[in-house]
Amino acid sequence: MKQLTILSGKGGTGKTSITATFAVLAKNTVVADCDVDAPDLHMLLHPEVIKEQQFIGSKLAVIDCMKCVKCGLCRENCNFGAVTSDLEVDAIACEGCGVCKAVCPVGAISLAPKVSGRAFISKTKYGFMSHALLNPGESNSGKLVTLVRQNAKNVAQEEHFDQIIIDGSPGIGCPVIASVTGVDAALVVTEPTISGIHDLKRVLTLLNHFNVAPFVCINMYDVNVSNTTKILSFCKENRTEVVGIIPFSPDVTQAMVNGKTVVEYKPESGVAQEIASMWNRMQQFFT
Repeated sequence: MKQLTILSGKGGTGKTSITATFAVLAKNTVVADCDVDAPDLHMLLHPEVIKEQQFIGSKLAVIDCMKCVKCGLCRENCNFGAVTSDLEVDAIACEGCGVCKAVCPVGAISLAPKVSGRAFISKTKYGFMSHALLNPGESNSGKLVTLVRQNAKNVAQEEHFDQIIIDGSPGIGCPVIASVTGVDAALVVTEPTISGIHDLKRVLTLLNHFNVAPFVCINMYDVNVSNTTKILSFCKENRTEVVGIIPFSPDVTQAMVNGKTVVEYKPESGVAQEIASMWNRMQQFFT
């Protein structure tokens, strides 16, 4: 089973649009939306949920008022201000660190499992989709990404699919690390801007650290041809293959407005054909 993660140094580079388009072109595949903080792949693939599960990602302090002696040590030692003046726990502020439990002299505080989000397995026109949504303000997004990937792997094994396409979150943080560990290759989508070049270098450094084979796609390359040339030179110097150079096109925006990928909305357009060509080049990875 081959796993490909699609990344970007920041949001808005076209990563999710390319992931959705790859899912359409691949047809029978499993796609995983690992941007659990702000998932949006569902807006293009329109999944039908067939299974849902709770994600227990953190713990919440609970004060037993029958045991509490009102000493106030929990409130004094809480670094997050989660214990109120009347010795109740603010569920939003509580980080579940356990300091209050440790300092309580009468054992009146316990840590209860907290539902931090939900994970889903869904059916799309082009296969299956594993995705999730982290509740606002919750932590442990990396753990939820791991759950999404495990669900995708289970579905692929059950349905005898040999590939998983992963839509990672932007940046290089914890959820991104959880999205790339153990995968076979990654496609980094960048854009010809100064920040795009900077972010591309950071993501490639991350992939090199985890020994993940990198590929690069330059989206909207014609917005700044000079910066595109710089990216091509950098990739050549670092022996990183550029598999796609996609032009700017309003067809992509119109496709999204209609809730479709560009290959569904306007398959004859230049941008649709370039993405299809890029997918064909990526087949070397899946064979």
